[in-house]
Amino acid sequence: MASPTNSYFARLQRGDAKPPPITTTLGGAIQNVDLENGTLESTYFATPAFLNPAGQVQGGILCAMLDDVTAFLVTATLADREFCATLNLNVSFLRPAQAGALEGRAQLVRRGRDVCNVSGELWQGGKLVANATATCMVVRQG
Repeated sequence: MASPTNSYFARLQRGDAKPPPITTTLGGAIQNVDLENGTLESTYFATPAFLNPAGQVQGGILCAMLDDVTAFLVTATLADREFCATLNLNVSFLRPAQAGALEGRAQLVRRGRDVCNVSGELWQGGKLVANATATCMVVRQG
């Protein structure tokens, strides 16, 4: 499966489009995409502003990172004027995350015409911090 040449994702990879503001806020950067195997890897950076009173990354921030990495994988498969909307995101928190770098990984479970199923993981220091399953809808404009 190849990303269409004029899709948002293809333009982003070429530097012709800017990443979404939320990705920038999360310190996100795509590191590797393998559409043949249906995987995407991204890094994130949790700033001290993301910490809760216990000094750990707030769960909603981890959810946003998982939403970002899973939705970006779906976005990588879309044509021009198609976008991804998350319908459902189920998250499990496995251990606390600290300020600093996190690795996001996504795997395409099923790519349907209108609905996609994706799994995602967040890693820090070689340990799994949180995982998620996402259901995404393909939205066509124009």
